[in-house]
Amino acid sequence: MARNNTTLTGLLLLTAIPVVAGATRLGELTGGARITEENARFFHSPVPIVVHIVGATLFCVLGAFQVTGHRRGHGRLGRVVLLPAGMAAALSGLWMTLAYDLPEWDSALLNAFRLVFGIGMAVSLYLGYRAARRRNFRSHQRWMLWGYAIGLGAGTQVLTVGPFAVALGHQPGGLLRALAMAAGWLINLAVAEWYLRSRAAGSRRSRHESDRAGTVRPAGKLAA
Repeated sequence: MARNNTTLTGLLLLTAIPVVAGATRLGELTGGARITEENARFFHSPVPIVVHIVGATLFCVLGAFQVTGHRRGHGRLGRVVLLPAGMAAALSGLWMTLAYDLPEWDSALLNAFRLVFGIGMAVSLYLGYRAARRRNFRSHQRWMLWGYAIGLGAGTQVLTVGPFAVALGHQPGGLLRALAMAAGWLINLAVAEWYLRSRAAGSRRSRHESDRAGTVRPAGKLAA
């Protein structure tokens, strides 16, 4: 339980980064902020960015409780809120990648990464949903955790891109930015896979210890 609470806290802290950024962006859109070269694309076409922020916020925040084993209402919350929110975040991300003009610090390579991971997120969520319908809960857990890891990429990307921005004094661009952004998604996927394997190993150890305990003869039942 303590380990789950620690993991939950870490996920919520990581989620806080894109949540605050998203809330700031919504504030700009609804508060009549000055239109600049950096935010003009969002004012000209606000629907995908609004859908993306709302979907990603619900998916990442509530998903943290699903990932760490808080089971109350797990299935209903997943079907009614998390799956639609995650799909909305993934598909609106793809929409923005294809429809918005590239900022000067982005590149075609970064957009290719966004398409790959956005499609990967949507496919993972769909396969996770199908696995749950078939009551294959081990496969369901793996696919949904991979989808969650990709969805949480924006939080980790602050940590992979941020040091370069500090060192350079401005946002990195081109190949460096593309690779640093891809690293955020890949780190999350690697951690998700480690988490799945460590839990599986723990379950195997528990079963092994239970099996061994079951072979011990109770006191007073020694063979004659």
